[in-house]
Amino acid sequence: MDHFVSLTLNGLAEGAVYAALGLSLVIIYQATRVVNFAQPALALIAVYLASTVTRATGNYWLGFAAALAAGLVLGVVTERVLIRPLRGATPLGAIITTLGLLLVLQGVAGMVWGTEPIGFGYPMDYRGRFSPADAFTLGAVAAVAAALFALYRFTPLGLRMRAAALRPESARLSGVPVGLMLTAGWGIASLIGALAGMLAAPPFIFPNVFDAVFVYAIAAAVLGGLESPFGAVAGGMLLGLGLSYVSGYAGADLTTLAALAILVVVLSLRPDGLFARTPARKV
Repeated sequence: MDHFVSLTLNGLAEGAVYAALGLSLVIIYQATRVVNFAQPALALIAVYLASTVTRATGNYWLGFAAALAAGLVLGVVTERVLIRPLRGATPLGAIITTLGLLLVLQGVAGMVWGTEPIGFGYPMDYRGRFSPADAFTLGAVAAVAAALFALYRFTPLGLRMRAAALRPESARLSGVPVGLMLTAGWGIASLIGALAGMLAAPPFIFPNVFDAVFVYAIAAAVLGGLESPFGAVAGGMLLGLGLSYVSGYAGADLTTLAALAILVVVLSLRPDGLFARTPARKV
């Protein structure tokens, strides 16, 4: 029983990371219908900058704040410089652009910080069952999910962002600055991605550190439904629990296969994801 509880708590902590990165993918997909394959690279640069600030100041939390700020700026710049000029083009063009940005940023990280792993420790104890680091991870993702819910549901900014994402032409006719709202969405999504990077990166960082996490984050977003922020969180948690149980009872070598199996089973039953809205039937 103790082993099951440990696996459950570990799965929730790992699932929170997948949920955060999956949430960043969903926010951008809602607004632009583009899966941002550059998200792990944006998070990577933010985490490397956090490492640099932490080493320079000796204060992890200054580095943490620097990572979030860098994520926000990188998301805004990416949308304004690379994605906005592609407006009106096919979605494939934007996808290829994000894939190219992924490779470029990983290469830049390797040239600037090197390809060898760099130590980047937790600011709190991460040993034992449901460690303080695990509690912080769950608390941070829960706070972000609550803040996003409040933003979209109760604030004028959130209402404008939703309108710009769902009905851009109608929103533009109503006076909503659609371009600015899309830029804000990219910035917020990249900030959340940087948070996920800070939660997933320790104890070592290197240019490809987020590749596996990103694969699981995509799976989490697809499981929940690519248009559902709540679904991304739920999908991340379910995937984290499933992989933790498989790793604990069947071996860590089967986790990737288990993730694929979970994805296939769920999409066979719910092709649009667990929490996707059912489209209205035409009569």
